[in-house]
Amino acid sequence: MEFNDKLSIVQKKAAESVGKTLDGGVYVVTGGTGFVGQRLVEMLVERGADRVISFDIVPPTSLCWIHPKIEYVVGDITNKEQVIEACKGADCVYHIAAAVGPFHPYPLYERVNYQGTLHVIEACRVHNIPKLVMSSSPSTRFDGSDVDGLTEAQMPALPLPRYMQTYAETKAMGEMAVTAACSPSLMTVSVAPHQVYGPRDNLFMPNILEAAGTGVLRIFSARRTGYGMNKVCFTHVDNYCHGLMCAEKALFKNSPALGKFYIVTDGRTHPSPLGYAHFWQVLDEPIKAMGFPSIWSKFKLPVWLLMPIAHICDFIGWLTGRKLKLNPFNVRVLTMHRWFDISVAERDLKFTPIISFTDGWRDTADYFKEHWLPRFRTNRRVAGLAQQSEDKINIQARR
Repeated sequence: MEFNDKLSIVQKKAAESVGKTLDGGVYVVTGGTGFVGQRLVEMLVERGADRVISFDIVPPTSLCWIHPKIEYVVGDITNKEQVIEACKGADCVYHIAAAVGPFHPYPLYERVNYQGTLHVIEACRVHNIPKLVMSSSPSTRFDGSDVDGLTEAQMPALPLPRYMQTYAETKAMGEMAVTAACSPSLMTVSVAPHQVYGPRDNLFMPNILEAAGTGVLRIFSARRTGYGMNKVCFTHVDNYCHGLMCAEKALFKNSPALGKFYIVTDGRTHPSPLGYAHFWQVLDEPIKAMGFPSIWSKFKLPVWLLMPIAHICDFIGWLTGRKLKLNPFNVRVLTMHRWFDISVAERDLKFTPIISFTDGWRDTADYFKEHWLPRFRTNRRVAGLAQQSEDKINIQARR
């Protein structure tokens, strides 16, 4: 089996354990040079795809796999003609492209997450592509209340009367369009991870580690969730891509997955066999692995203090156009329970994690210690994001 030489030993072993599962085929991955997209492109080739088209506004980086079965197409998801051209001849489209997180310019979310999704649906119809798998988000169902081991059906139904952030709102709009498009000629399904992590992560882990390394990261503490003991689930990037591919296999006539929404995580491999970890406890492990002080050795920031400051930061960010890390959405999600019962995905998609949380979390810390830590610069970017996250956002926003 061939691999990108950027993969870790843990990732290679997991891929070998699964082996070849595809009988050829042509696949399009939108957002194919992003963190999730690039790994999905690789895994499709590893499992036997004949050809994979990676479509992204961001050109392939040195971390991307150069392979004769992979074609990198630089294009804009907001340009319908480019999307239609890229999808020609596909057997399935995996729609991963998105403006992610709370840090993009506001108009970008609607153009990418909603209009871009409409363009993908149109491309599938133009070319008679039978399958569409969309990458969604659990935040589309977040209303600010704790999510303490809920199934998909137990969460609020779309559309919500109010969303916690623009990203969630526009992702929900896109997902509802994909669900509405499901038909015998275009079978669709939406799959979401939660708190994706792994080697080559360019958003979650580098921002956490940079905040820890510059000394500004503190535990966000709320009495409701045990003063820093909020329960959260995680999804290794390989587990998520595996879940997306399981979803594609579940698209057939009369399948229970048709037009549905699923969440996939590391499941029972978390420290709690119910399917969760205590967020700030496990976050401390890679922080200490970098040689940084434990966040538990520092004073906690109470939510009653954080929230007013977050609203002030939000207003300052709106006035100045700067991307401030502290905002009301982040305060809320970092102090709430966020873990899910994935039994429905296990049943309908036949999904089980291929990398355990313990192995994946340790492997991710090792990766960042080897590749991120030597380049770390102590510049106290309190008002901004990690530099690699800023770089990607700026390309997407075409600044």
